[in-house]
Amino acid sequence: MYKIKIPIEQLFQESVIKNDYSKADSEQRKVEMNMKKTVDAIGDVCPIPVVKTKKVIEELKAQGGTVETFVDNEIAVQNLTKLGKSSGYTVISEKLEEKKFRVEIQVTTGEGVETQKQEISCIPDGRRQNTVVVISSECMGEGNPELGTALMKSYIYALSQQDQLPSTILFYNGGVKLACKDAPTLDDLKSLEAQGVEILACGTCLNFYGLSEKLQVGTVTNMYVIAEKMGQASLIIKP
Repeated sequence: MYKIKIPIEQLFQESVIKNDYSKADSEQRKVEMNMKKTVDAIGDVCPIPVVKTKKVIEELKAQGGTVETFVDNEIAVQNLTKLGKSSGYTVISEKLEEKKFRVEIQVTTGEGVETQKQEISCIPDGRRQNTVVVISSECMGEGNPELGTALMKSYIYALSQQDQLPSTILFYNGGVKLACKDAPTLDDLKSLEAQGVEILACGTCLNFYGLSEKLQVGTVTNMYVIAEKMGQASLIIKP
């Protein structure tokens, strides 16, 4: 058997090259994670928020990064959400205060939908009038609680991805827990709220579960309003 001896200098050189590549990859990932640009579109009418955001997306496509756009109405949030999702990007939105919303689009490198080929348009309000979703439990369906919890989380995510959104979501009994601190559904509910979906949580239920100070999305309501919303609805959906 023959043994091939490789000079230690060569091994050291190869090791340095590998480390350089690893370091370069790490630095590239860091650039993609840290590159963040902000667009102030508050006060701008459609389609200006989309035009401004699209321009920044084009600038970020080479190296990746995040564009954060601030707008003052739910329709702008819906338009920006459509822009990001149609390009295959992750979109996160939330209502910061009255007439102030934040939409974050995570732009990744590599092949994707060419945004310059997309038609810039002002979509109509994506909410279906008088359509109410009522959620009374953390679980969806009956049977295994763990499965039911996972199904409810998936349902709320799927709801946030629909082209047509409900006008209102009512939470009562154990369902209020889904709108409170540390709930796995918060990001999707915040996205729905930012797009104009009214989210109401039963105050009596929050008090019963000791969650009055932990509501993170939507507003507190009472049974009179819940009954009124359900009575006026043209369609009630109960998952």
